[in-house]
Amino acid sequence: MENILNNDNYICVAVSKTKPIEEISKVYNLGHRDFGENKVQELIKKQKELPKDINWHMIGHLQTNKVKRILPVSYLIHSVDSIKLLNVIDKESKKINSISNILIQLNISEETSKYGFLYEEADALINRDFLKKYNNINLRGFMGMASFTEDDNIIKKQFDKLNNFFMQKKKLIETVDTLSMGMSNDYKLALKCGSNMIRIGSKIFGERNYQ
Repeated sequence: MENILNNDNYICVAVSKTKPIEEISKVYNLGHRDFGENKVQELIKKQKELPKDINWHMIGHLQTNKVKRILPVSYLIHSVDSIKLLNVIDKESKKINSISNILIQLNISEETSKYGFLYEEADALINRDFLKKYNNINLRGFMGMASFTEDDNIIKKQFDKLNNFFMQKKKLIETVDTLSMGMSNDYKLALKCGSNMIRIGSKIFGERNYQ
């Protein structure tokens, strides 16, 4: 395991999807408390079985019909990728008298196969009235996934553009403080480009066996 768990400059979300309780517990016992899952059912199951001081991050695509289930157990939802989902999170949070922490996901690679707002859509959505409209949402920042390529120049341009957007909105909305970008294959570049939250799976847990 590389020495990439949380430090003073960033938060590392240990991506524990498909990993058993025993392996997650090993990382927990090192003092780590931030773990990420991409499926609602798996997150809820692990949340029940593991210590309650874990911060569970929902990092996968979230269907609106599963929002009600995830809200009580999620520390931060990274993958808010549509106005419809945003509205449902706000509505369901109000029902349980809660304020939900979210990140707006941007499609920084502009690939049609990926989820997320385009920049112009997110820019129009996030203005000074955002928090007034969504009373039960705490907008913490933004998340993006770069193109899967070995060309660092392409990745850097995408990360730099997201960081610039983050800095603009940070000045506009005081709750914005989190830029989640960078995974096992590109986290070092992401940190150089201003990320303060990285999502790391294989560098912590090893390669996954998808069966």
